Amino acid sequence: MAELELGRHCEAEGCRQLDFLPFVCDGCSGVFCLQHRSRDAHGCSEVNIKNNSVKPDQHRSYPCSYKDCNAKELLPVLCPYCEKHFCLRHRHQSDHECEKLDTPQPRMAATQQLVKHIIDSKKNEEAKSKKRKGAKNSETAAKVALMKLKMHACGDKSLPQTERIYFQVFLPKGNKEKSKSMFFCSKWSIGKVVDFAASLASLKNDNNKSTAQKLRLCHTTSGEALPFEDTLEKWLSDKECPLFNGGNIILEYLDNDVLFIEDTESYIS
Repeated sequence: MAELELGRHCEAEGCRQLDFLPFVCDGCSGVFCLQHRSRDAHGCSEVNIKNNSVKPDQHRSYPCSYKDCNAKELLPVLCPYCEKHFCLRHRHQSDHECEKLDTPQPRMAATQQLVKHIIDSKKNEEAKSKKRKGAKNSETAAKVALMKLKMHACGDKSLPQTERIYFQVFLPKGNKEKSKSMFFCSKWSIGKVVDFAASLASLKNDNNKSTAQKLRLCHTTSGEALPFEDTLEKWLSDKECPLFNGGNIILEYLDNDVLFIEDTESYIS
């Protein structure tokens, strides 16, 4: 099984010991256990070549990557998960707080799972009801607002009129400007719409950084953060809770695990 293929076997002749944090020889690039990590111990094939090209008083060392540790090793001690060098003291994942260390999660009891399932189902039903109720009102309001938006909206002037979709874009809370009229191409992805809107409104956009808050485009009826890979055209034709040409949309910074805005009315009112 793939999940059990951990560690590497020592390549020293007659050894084959399984080591979960093996050593990599900087001479022959072989993988060895603690006992055979030195060149002499495993009869390194590259030792003579290395010795001829390096002066006797020259020694290469490998500094430990763990914070505030000044230890060095003469041979590389490479973590196979984060691929950084560490000293013997910090060679294990837990000892150097490895960025690739998976923290074991406690198993959820059957009762907790059932309660979570009931709560999630209730939230889904409430969200669907909210979508259906708001969709009809949003469509009527969008038709009234579209003509006004066409007069004041900013966007890419090179876009054909037939591909332009207009929105009143409500900006993140705390921004000096509450909203801005914009138009986009119906064929653009949501990710491109977000980037273009951020540029028009001079908003900070760190969507290319994995750990930063993401600037998301959110539905004003359901509060849902629209997936970056979806197209604007797809949401305009959504049967359950569509976007409307001339309607409202929200831009807001959300944490990576947040998928919707709770109080959409606070942006528009």
